[in-house]
Amino acid sequence: MKLGEFIAQKGYKDNPRRLVEDLIHMVFLLLGLVAVGSVLVITIYLVVSGLPAIFKIGPIEFLFGTRWASTASEPAFGILPFILTSIYGTAGAIIIGVPIGFFAAVFLAKMAPKKVREVMELCIGVLAGIPSVVYGLVGMTILVPGIRILFGVPDGATLFAAIIVLAVMILPSVINVSLSALEAVPREYEEASLALGATSTETYFRVTVPAAKSGIFTAIVLGIGRAIGEAMAIMMVAGNVANMPSLFKSVRFLTTAVASEMSYSSGLQRQALFSIALVLFLFIMIINAILNVLKTSGGEKK
Repeated sequence: MKLGEFIAQKGYKDNPRRLVEDLIHMVFLLLGLVAVGSVLVITIYLVVSGLPAIFKIGPIEFLFGTRWASTASEPAFGILPFILTSIYGTAGAIIIGVPIGFFAAVFLAKMAPKKVREVMELCIGVLAGIPSVVYGLVGMTILVPGIRILFGVPDGATLFAAIIVLAVMILPSVINVSLSALEAVPREYEEASLALGATSTETYFRVTVPAAKSGIFTAIVLGIGRAIGEAMAIMMVAGNVANMPSLFKSVRFLTTAVASEMSYSSGLQRQALFSIALVLFLFIMIINAILNVLKTSGGEKK
């Protein structure tokens, strides 16, 4: 079919706007396919690179082994300490960071005076733009010595320090997304609640927040992704030692295990690091799936 016949058949000659709309549709479709394809390529690459080491080491020994000594004369590749540390560290950061971020978002959206909101939003924007290494540097020079002095431990580079740093790092994501969700709730909902005799506080937490639940869940997912995927800052404040997790003991996360050894790894050690990346990838996928199920079930109950 010639180009002229194609244009005439589609009606583009009489309706140029339709041509523009179809072109835009094709561009968006292409970009969506690129995004999906990128995820598929990453998934396939991690599976192909990570599975061989798991089968060589043994799934049970790899996932539930408690000793990691990748450069020893008799190497051991147990990553249970890394898995538990990542779970505890992420959970601790979420327990601390999400409530603070959520209440800060409610305050900014509904209660804060205009000037206070402008200043706080500026500070949140600055927090969001600070590089991870700066968080780690501040934590290493201020937080780590403070923990050592305050709690009388030999070394302040601990899981507790990592939790505090992660909790601060997830605040901008939680606040900004929750704030956008709260502001998207129609004003009529609040006016109806106030007209029925509810107080402002009751309206915010019993009407506005439930209506913005979907966006708040998204904020939590983004916070979890930021916490579990962080490496540089955590490497600087957690001690980077392959211990079983304890609040005041130096530990190593899944991310820091990969980042700290990849530059000099080879052979089975390098394959095991790709296996750790695969476990981390699956870990994030499982968390997102669980949160989506909770979000969907909550919407159905409503």
